[in-house]
Amino acid sequence: MARYLDPKTDLTFKRIFGEHPKLLISFLNALMPFETDRHIIEVEYLPSELVPDNPGKKDSIVDVRCKDNYNRLFIVEMQVFWNEAFYNRIVFNAGKAYVRQLDRKEDYHLLHPVYTLAILNQNFDHKTEQFYHHFQIVNRENTDEIIPGLEFVLVELTKFHPETVADKKLMALWLRFLKEVDEKMKSLPPEMQENEYISQAAKLCEEGAFTPEELAAYDGYWDSVRIEKTLREGARREGRAEGRVEGRAEGRAEGRVEGRAEGRAEGRAEGKTDTLEDIVVTGKQNGFTFEQIQTITKLSKEQIIEIFKRHGLR
Repeated sequence: MARYLDPKTDLTFKRIFGEHPKLLISFLNALMPFETDRHIIEVEYLPSELVPDNPGKKDSIVDVRCKDNYNRLFIVEMQVFWNEAFYNRIVFNAGKAYVRQLDRKEDYHLLHPVYTLAILNQNFDHKTEQFYHHFQIVNRENTDEIIPGLEFVLVELTKFHPETVADKKLMALWLRFLKEVDEKMKSLPPEMQENEYISQAAKLCEEGAFTPEELAAYDGYWDSVRIEKTLREGARREGRAEGRVEGRAEGRAEGRVEGRAEGRAEGRAEGKTDTLEDIVVTGKQNGFTFEQIQTITKLSKEQIIEIFKRHGLR
């Protein structure tokens, strides 16, 4: 019984899509928003030096770049980690691929569109359950007006469920392949076996297709992923803990200031003559903004500034 390696890793993803053009063509035609008469027929892999490196090596990015018979350029990547710099990076890489098409003496009309297909193994859009996101440069008032050149398709693999694309069988099979195939799978589901491209991709993921050195690199890849996940989760927890501490401190300070303000207001109602000066000073020392102090004390801007001056506050 075959043991499969996860197709989302650098080793397997590049083996499948970076070395077998027919599989890449099937994958792109299944996932890209092309009309049938504009489907990809053939692809040409670009030189490896044109594939951008991963700055800092902090994220797991698997990148394949190619162009098709229409001279459209494609950047296909598997992104294991999501971070806020992701948008900037995919726009930068697509823009770089776009401008590299021209020599200095060539005309702009010779430029061909660049498409980015990014499969994300983490959610990034928490406002919707949609897993498929197609971005274009459009007129906000009339979205039918599109500036051609750059397009981006982002797929949140963790949100994907086959029933949501029941009318797109090949898309469902490819995404199921990426999502479901891993070391725990003992046999390929019949519907995947029946598709020649998915079946071939699965054979490329069989453990027996790799050398001992490649398997060691595969294990090292997942070790680095686990380390990165641990570091990120630790940073998130530390951030949340720090936020809770700061929130409690701010809440206590605000409570003290508001409590004093309320007490002095009650005191004034009882005929007492205490001033609000110490409230202003306490608020300033606890990091309250000018507007917050003014709201609490009901003093004028000039009165608060005068108190600041007397106490050497800015």
